[in-house]
Amino acid sequence: MEIHRIDRYRVRLPLKSPFETSYGRLTEKAFDILLVTDELGNQGIGELVPFEQPDYIEETIDTARIIIEKHLIPLLINADIQHPKEVSVLFEEVKGNQMAKSSLETAIWDLYAKRSNKSLKTYFNDTRTQIPVGVSIGIQTDLTKLTDQITKYIDLGYKRIKLKIRPGYDLKPIEAIRQKFPDILLMVDANSAYTIKDIPHLKQLDTYNLAMIEQPFAANDFLDHAQLQKEIKTDICLDENIRSLKDCELAYSLGSCRSINLKIPRVGGITEAMKIADFCKEKELLVWLGGMFESGIGRALNLQFASQKIFTFPGDISASERYYYEDILTEPIEMKQGEIRVPDGVGIGVCLSRDSLLKHGVYDTLFTN
Repeated sequence: MEIHRIDRYRVRLPLKSPFETSYGRLTEKAFDILLVTDELGNQGIGELVPFEQPDYIEETIDTARIIIEKHLIPLLINADIQHPKEVSVLFEEVKGNQMAKSSLETAIWDLYAKRSNKSLKTYFNDTRTQIPVGVSIGIQTDLTKLTDQITKYIDLGYKRIKLKIRPGYDLKPIEAIRQKFPDILLMVDANSAYTIKDIPHLKQLDTYNLAMIEQPFAANDFLDHAQLQKEIKTDICLDENIRSLKDCELAYSLGSCRSINLKIPRVGGITEAMKIADFCKEKELLVWLGGMFESGIGRALNLQFASQKIFTFPGDISASERYYYEDILTEPIEMKQGEIRVPDGVGIGVCLSRDSLLKHGVYDTLFTN
């Protein structure tokens, strides 16, 4: 496989409504769509998803752009790639910057599948055509509006509710939800808002029958998470901690969690994500797929990967209309009765809307042979 051209759309999509977490308030999402073209004219598509602020992890969309242009593309265009798994090895000399790597690595996977005229999911084990999905809800201080919002999502068919929490916004909203919806599949996500000093407070969450508490402590607090998991009945899920298979192995050996939120961009792409999924299956760790407010491109990639039957817990994928007025696909990703059909076209199975891309983005060429 020879790379003959790499193009990019820098896109901004406004959110239908602001989304608030312990990190801050998001009103629009910036992302890049990368188009990688081979010597035969096939085109693989990847999405660059970091946030604009270094609050979720260290990487931002601006730093990722620099890494892609100055370090990753030169490695990619000078290589003779036979299989997408080689890309992660090729990128090893660049430390960290997993989301930058993933945007190109996933584009190469899409390109590889298209060269063979196959769906991407054919490269995964034991897949299905439709997957159940959950929805994530930001901090909403008006509890009546919060429960009304959850009612709407339940009526739409979402199989699982995730609530963002932070100190001062946890017990009351959870109690309000449980009073109105005693039986829904409910989890909470703290986005690293607590510290080990909060263990006595967090133990109170055991009374609410939560599926899990996601990322209560900071992204490097493997030991503190292990201490919390020893003292709390509710399962701990790690998100920001997990950047590689090695992180999963460390978390498992320490007992830091019982669940892994796997995000393909955060671990550098599909190749590492496959290793993590296999490890979780072997060790009987619950693994599910998280989201990064992706456009339809990243969403389609997630659907292809989440088609594997190991993903039994509804992930943060949702329909295009959940966050955006308009997607950048010719056909938006839709949910019916709590499930989304995995796109069955070649590669990631979807097509870009050039009109929408030009409406919301700016085009440039990063490399041409």
